[in-house]
Amino acid sequence: MKAFTVLDAKAAPLMRQDVNTDIIIPIHRLRDVAQAELGPYAFEPWRYLPDGSENPDFFLHQPAYRGAEIVVADSNFACGSSREGAVWAMMGMGVRCVIAPSFGPIFFNNCFQNGVLPIQLPRSEVLAIAGELEAATRPGSNSEPRLAVDLEARTVTTPSGRRITFQVDGIRRESLLKGLNEVELTLAREAEIAAHQTKARAATPWLYPAA
Repeated sequence: MKAFTVLDAKAAPLMRQDVNTDIIIPIHRLRDVAQAELGPYAFEPWRYLPDGSENPDFFLHQPAYRGAEIVVADSNFACGSSREGAVWAMMGMGVRCVIAPSFGPIFFNNCFQNGVLPIQLPRSEVLAIAGELEAATRPGSNSEPRLAVDLEARTVTTPSGRRITFQVDGIRRESLLKGLNEVELTLAREAEIAAHQTKARAATPWLYPAA
């Protein structure tokens, strides 16, 4: 898993509520397409016109937001059916961070397992961030639609320079910072686990019958 420390990147607002995982990755693509090749099919129902050409109204097809690595979304992002492929598809299109007021809980958990940082902020704050990103794309703006996400400091810096603090579970934060999933993070403490087992075996030998 790729470590996540600081991400200073283009950000794009997707201010729709209840975006579900069927939109993020249609189920038939998970049947037919390998995990590493899901990127082109992310948001397929919105991303392409019936003839297969790009939909110019799709948020990531707008020149100012093309290539964004951060998505700023509205409430209940990635709700609906549980599928890890929703995270894989977004990663395949280059997204490393999603900021929203709330998430589908399974998508939220799957993000941490795959090196994507989901940040939950109050909706008023998310709307303000989206407003700054949109303002940065207007003619005459002296800023770009970029955000700086610092996982070590747990801050998001907006185009205007505002710094917003976010919360993230300690173990999950450590996992992302080190680029380790839960299994790898556990194995990294193998010596501590072995020491504890040795101590426990000496203190309670009846729990460890001889082979």
